[in-house]
Amino acid sequence: MAALPSTSSAVRAGLSRPDGAPIRVLVVDDESALAELMSMALRYEGWDVRTEGDGNSALRTARAFRPDVVVLDIMLPDVDGLNLLLMLRREIPDVPVLFLTAKDSLEDRIAGLTAGGDDYVTKPFSLEEVVARLRGLLRRAGMTAARSESQLVVGDLVLDEDSHEVCRAGQSIHLTATEFELLRYLMRNPRRVLSKAQILDRVWSYDFGGQANVVELYISYLRRKIDAGRAPMIHTRRGAGYLIKPAETA
Repeated sequence: MAALPSTSSAVRAGLSRPDGAPIRVLVVDDESALAELMSMALRYEGWDVRTEGDGNSALRTARAFRPDVVVLDIMLPDVDGLNLLLMLRREIPDVPVLFLTAKDSLEDRIAGLTAGGDDYVTKPFSLEEVVARLRGLLRRAGMTAARSESQLVVGDLVLDEDSHEVCRAGQSIHLTATEFELLRYLMRNPRRVLSKAQILDRVWSYDFGGQANVVELYISYLRRKIDAGRAPMIHTRRGAGYLIKPAETA
């Protein structure tokens, strides 16, 4: 499993705990592929994520992990999600819970919310929708937006997600829309090696198949603009992928 982002990168990505640490999310879903996709999306937000595929394991993890929010599938192999919610609430009374379900009837929605769920999304859903719903729950629960939320900082490189401005050592750098998205993904995961497949999925949102060399091409574009004439920040790990980290000084 990929390493989690550092606390500093997580705080810059948006919401944080009162002590400045990353938001803790527990994802409970017996569909391992879906749980992993959600985990990747939430880690991209800079959050600390644990996943479990059954109710008993989820309860044990919740006791040790103390999540700030839970994503909970109603249909689990051992414990009904509604019953698991009651057990979770005995351990962590105020934890917000977002229900996932393949059912779309009014009765199921009412049952989930009546049992104490805070929100409800029906499969299939977009990962963006899940992230947006979780942000809403966390804000209502009192989690705060970190200072300078729109800015990502790695060494002397600064990216503003709101204004789409990028500068290094105070010098403005013009990027195309795709270059900006690629740099943003790298900067949200400083010192973390990102594979070509991960980059394709996040930046281009679909599989380029045999055209994976598009990543190499855009990395070269970024290097010309970010690293030209300066100590390099963008690095290649052969056979693994790419990463960004503060430039080493002499």
